[in-house]
Amino acid sequence: MSMGAYDEDEHERREAKNNNVEVADDDTRTSYEGSVEFESGDSAEELLDQFQQMQSN
Repeated sequence: MSMGAYDEDEHERREAKNNNVEVADDDTRTSYEGSVEFESGDSAEELLDQFQQMQSN
């Protein structure tokens, strides 16, 4: 079998492994509270110009 060839047995093995995930009783989701702020002095046009300059280099 060549590299990257589809292996049905491997696919089935991984699918079975992923379907049997054990979750502990003490597993809880972490809740995050807060805010995110950012400032960008650049306008959309300036950012596009900068991007185009980066693409041409």
